[in-house]
Amino acid sequence: MADNDRKPETSGADINPGSRENLRKAADELLKADRAARRRAAAEDADAYAAFGEEDGADEAEGAVFGDMDTDSAAAGSIIAEEIEAIQAENSDMKDRLLRLAADMENLRRRTQREVADAKSFAIANFARDMLGVTDNLRRAIEAVTAEQREAADDVLKNLLEGVELTEKSMLSTMERHGVKQLAPEGERFDPNFHQAMFEVPNPEVPNNTVVQVVQAGYSIGERVLRPAMVGVAKGGPKQAASEPEPGPPDAEAEKDA
Repeated sequence: MADNDRKPETSGADINPGSRENLRKAADELLKADRAARRRAAAEDADAYAAFGEEDGADEAEGAVFGDMDTDSAAAGSIIAEEIEAIQAENSDMKDRLLRLAADMENLRRRTQREVADAKSFAIANFARDMLGVTDNLRRAIEAVTAEQREAADDVLKNLLEGVELTEKSMLSTMERHGVKQLAPEGERFDPNFHQAMFEVPNPEVPNNTVVQVVQAGYSIGERVLRPAMVGVAKGGPKQAASEPEPGPPDAEAEKDA
């Protein structure tokens, strides 16, 4: 009875052929899906590897770029150093030129200032030298009248002599205001820069080389000699004191103007 109640086992012979076909299709679909999944996984792995390779290549390219940049930076640094050195050399040269120019300008300023001062002082040198003849003639007119003649002269002659003397004084005063000074060195030590010795006078009572007589007065303008004084010099007396300065060297400008 039990055996009769147990259901019979299902065997392959009992499966519906249509169901078998469906199962086969389902298995094929599963296989296809598995193959597709495997292919996708393999493709993803290949893409990841390729991307990793690209990143590695990019790193290498970046390293090459940085290497080139290092090389370029070194070359640029060398060029900049050369340019800085050239600028410093040019700056030094310009500084030297500027200093030379400043020195030249200072020398020019001093020379111009000296020339202007000389022009103010010696502008009338030629005129003053021409006027010396007039002054000499006035002096000769005064000395032409002796002391005895002056005492015996009438009022007209005395007034004439006084007028000539006043004219001489006025001329000398005017010339002195313009820098022209008369040289009357009688009793002074002989100075070859301002005096011209005409003769020697034996005189043991005065120091040697002392001016004892002025034949013709001299004139100077500033430190230059318009005309040296013509004098007579003592000879045979004691030497000048050592404390007195020796005559200085001749002034080239004075000699040129004289």
